[in-house]
Amino acid sequence: MPVTYWAEHAWLDGAVRPGVAIETDHGVITALATGQTGPPPGARVLRGLTVPGLANAHSHAFHRALRGHVQAGSSVSAGGADEGPGSFWTWREVMYRVAEKLTPDSYFELARAAYAEMALAGITCVGEFHYLHHAPGGTRYADPNAMGEALIGAAAEAGIRITLLDTCYLSAGFGAAPERPQLRFSDGDAAGWADRAGRLTGTGHARVGAAVHSVRAVPADQLETVVRWAAERDAPLHVHLSEQPAENEACLAAHGRTPTELLADHGALGPRTTAVHATHLTGGDITLLGGSATGVCMCPTTERDLADGIGPAVALQRAGSPLSLGSDSHAVVDLLEEARAMELDERLRSRARGNWSAAQLLTAATADGHAALGWPEAGRLAVGAPADLTTVGLDTVRTAGPPPELAVETVVFAATAADVRHTVVAGRHVVRDGVHTLVPDVPAALRAAIRAVH
Repeated sequence: MPVTYWAEHAWLDGAVRPGVAIETDHGVITALATGQTGPPPGARVLRGLTVPGLANAHSHAFHRALRGHVQAGSSVSAGGADEGPGSFWTWREVMYRVAEKLTPDSYFELARAAYAEMALAGITCVGEFHYLHHAPGGTRYADPNAMGEALIGAAAEAGIRITLLDTCYLSAGFGAAPERPQLRFSDGDAAGWADRAGRLTGTGHARVGAAVHSVRAVPADQLETVVRWAAERDAPLHVHLSEQPAENEACLAAHGRTPTELLADHGALGPRTTAVHATHLTGGDITLLGGSATGVCMCPTTERDLADGIGPAVALQRAGSPLSLGSDSHAVVDLLEEARAMELDERLRSRARGNWSAAQLLTAATADGHAALGWPEAGRLAVGAPADLTTVGLDTVRTAGPPPELAVETVVFAATAADVRHTVVAGRHVVRDGVHTLVPDVPAALRAAIRAVH
């Protein structure tokens, strides 16, 4: 059914333009008309700045249940003393406890609520880095992809697109068998992973990609199976890379190579690949990633929440790596915060301003994020592109004041997810005036789903 939207202001061809009529049909943009001083008859009005839908390039949906819980003294010393929130590794133990409790049904409810929160934040597409495949202890479900199908179904009910990045996870560390919590993640070997993942199929709102959890979780002799699986399908391939110095040290001890060098040795780098975090890299690593046009997904709110460090995003982009953004552990769900955090964190590190323009940061959150997820046609306002739109209010306490020609700067550097007024996916008004049209009470849905796993 054709639907016309009238954007009070729209970010079009790199400029803010007033009065843009956006005609849609069958989920795509069919016409754009600028200089429309008022809404055409029957048009749906989008007050504020309308931009392409935001792409959350890295998500672990079940981590949404960790918010708050992992800030409340999760580390206890051998002597029994509370050591406060602890490290990445103590945070991981809390994450494992939540993962143990999930079933396909409870995962569907949690992911549906988490994806609805994303829609409220203007996110129209999510990359779900999915490794929670089996029942506790590693028992297979009757449908071996029950957990992945729950995520695909949850995205549909929340009204957003998904790239299910089915993740190979086989080892607790270099040469170590999976520990009890990780048995849910493992298919035994990469061939078993490929057989199961190969049964997944995409739909209108869902595409399937691959992921290597990390070089510590996938033995070197298994990497090429995952790489080949993705290449045969022309599918995106994602990998957690050098998030922690301990991973680098262990990889050097096991292989005499950095994680990036190990991936390069096994053909895992290239334009379809996205390295997530890439926080602790050598100069040679940066050259390998940029020279191969391997993308990098930065997740600043998670990286600072876990005290990971600040990655060399400027150097990576200059070397040739496209940058995308993700909310990862969902410490917050706010792609605008992720975008400005990349710039502001770099300012703290380098003591220099203006590493990226607001337009460049917004491109990372839109077009480049969609490309990383295997939706290269999305993330832009153009005829023939998917009709995925996000509108941010320009009259809130955070955004009021600057003139419309500075709307992109205002949105990127001042707005939050709370300022998102409208989210349109495939021409459908999923969020209207800040209210989700498919999940009536998102906070209640989150509360119920999270209580079920704690």
